[in-house]
Amino acid sequence: MNISHQTVDDVNANIKVELAPEDYNPSVDKAIKEQAKKAKLPGFRPGMVPPGHIRRTYGKSILFDEINKLVNDKISEYISENKLEVLGQPLPVENDADAKYNWDFNDTFAFTYEIGIAPEFETPFSKETAFTTYDIKADDATLAERVKNLRRSYGKMTNPEVSEEGDVLYATLKQTKEEGIEKTTSVRTDIVEDAKTKKALTGLKQDDTVKIDIKKAFKVADIARILGITEDEADNLDVTKFELTVKNINRLEEADLNQEFFDKLFPAGDVTKEEEFEAKVKEEVEGLFKQNADQKLRNDIYTYGMEQVDVKFPEAFLKKWLKATNPNISDEELEEGFADFLSNLKWTIIENRIVTANNLEVKYDEVINLAKERIYAQIKMYNTNDEPTDEQLGQYALQLLQDREQANRLFEEAKALKVFDYLKENVTLKPQEIAYVDFEKLEKDSK
Repeated sequence: MNISHQTVDDVNANIKVELAPEDYNPSVDKAIKEQAKKAKLPGFRPGMVPPGHIRRTYGKSILFDEINKLVNDKISEYISENKLEVLGQPLPVENDADAKYNWDFNDTFAFTYEIGIAPEFETPFSKETAFTTYDIKADDATLAERVKNLRRSYGKMTNPEVSEEGDVLYATLKQTKEEGIEKTTSVRTDIVEDAKTKKALTGLKQDDTVKIDIKKAFKVADIARILGITEDEADNLDVTKFELTVKNINRLEEADLNQEFFDKLFPAGDVTKEEEFEAKVKEEVEGLFKQNADQKLRNDIYTYGMEQVDVKFPEAFLKKWLKATNPNISDEELEEGFADFLSNLKWTIIENRIVTANNLEVKYDEVINLAKERIYAQIKMYNTNDEPTDEQLGQYALQLLQDREQANRLFEEAKALKVFDYLKENVTLKPQEIAYVDFEKLEKDSK
């Protein structure tokens, strides 16, 4: 057997595999004997089919399968032994399909595969590379909004006699034209965009009627939801004046700042005073801000790395490989998503180079713990009072990791976190305190 590769250019190469009969016949003979033991054919007792009969009947098919398996195995070994950083998978050169072989167990086969090679580059991160890391502080308005949301989450619904801003009106909306739209629905006054309309919807009582211009009052998506029509229909309403008649007024009263409320949010007894509650809220909010700051740092590192690494890829090969592995993808879909594919590929290579160069290792326990964190966050999102045990989280994590796709996704996420932690230790971070409103503006300006 002879395997070699020839460089086409910096990112393309060919691997050639030559097989003589003595290379493949031993594995073919073994496969034929195993098939003979398992075969159930008319006229033969189970397990007693002569190998010669199997060779005559199924020999070419077995020969083809064994050669294909042998070639793939040897190419994989060759790539590993020669430390070739291959993109995608080797693809057989189409001209080889025209080669004439007898498939009589005496052919000398020669196959050529094209491969894409990852471009060479230096990872662009060092102690000289500087990034800003933000310490985001919660302003009074943000804290007040969070407190309000928490109190509303545990508040109670009431039905006042007179409407105020922020109430939900259960009302009938009737278009001011004959045979127009008529819909009894809930109307949130907090999403009204027009100040005049917002004022008109306050001070109303049951059975009161007011006229509103629904296009001025609401966004198109909200109009569609309120009237139960499509967004296109909402956008093309020929008459936008509606009569609104109040059926009922609903108001969500905020929960009182008392011990019962505190114990719903925190372990019993942890918070007993309003000042302690406000301190906890600030801690929670600024903890979330830390996640925002980390994400900003990750985005800045990613952007810097992508800008600094300017390389070419074997694009023609990669498109051919994507078509081969996704036969249902259209040429238009392939072209549409190809730029994003290359971006993801470039960053994956950058990450992998950092992992390899610094002997970073993603351990199984790290993937398990990450799965537990994600499951815990999901549980708390839907049930703040449910506190799963570590044992339960471990069982859920093991079940999740039985799904190969989920396991691969979590492994890649754990690897990304490992690289991020490594880079934080090996670049220069310049801390900067910033108010949340200023951080929001910074984020908006960077998009």
